[in-house]
Amino acid sequence: MRKVDARGDACPLPVVKAKKAIAELNGAGEVEVLVDNEIAVQNLTKMAQQKGCRSAAEKLAEREYRVLFTVGEPAAEEEKAPACAPDARTDTVVVIASDKMGEGAEELGKTLLKAFVFSLTQQDKLPKTILLYNGGAHLTCEGSPMLDDLKALEAEGVEILTCGTCLNFYGLTEKLAVGGVTNMYVIAEKMLNAGNVVKP
Repeated sequence: MRKVDARGDACPLPVVKAKKAIAELNGAGEVEVLVDNEIAVQNLTKMAQQKGCRSAAEKLAEREYRVLFTVGEPAAEEEKAPACAPDARTDTVVVIASDKMGEGAEELGKTLLKAFVFSLTQQDKLPKTILLYNGGAHLTCEGSPMLDDLKALEAEGVEILTCGTCLNFYGLTEKLAVGGVTNMYVIAEKMLNAGNVVKP
């Protein structure tokens, strides 16, 4: 049995750690995950359903939960298959037009967007392109808290393009640290030709 202690970890880390532990089983087995909130339990249970694993959750104490995954041979084979795919990219384009996600508290919005970009790195199927414009242009520049994740996506073949007009407007032209510079014509073209456009 593999044990994962994800207490204190923010979303989506408990799911990411559990997924990794399941993949490392290389066959049938069990993975025990400890978390400290009910939302994490729900997220782990949903992941188990998606992966075809059995799961059981129990509350051990105040702010302490245990989720047990039971993985069979077929589920393990399914887990291995995507890792061998030569190109995991889809025809999805992700567009990021701000340095935060959603409306409301600014600090929360920035935390959510950072979690979203990190979550992209953990997907079996990656977007083909990430387009960044307006406030999103800050994310590909020096000092961005998302640089490592964006560089990881670029290393996996994801095209990362930032609006040149936006970089110029914010005085960031010389600070671009990942991806390339693009223009509004290309942004419009890629969005129109995409199978799916995702805007967090």
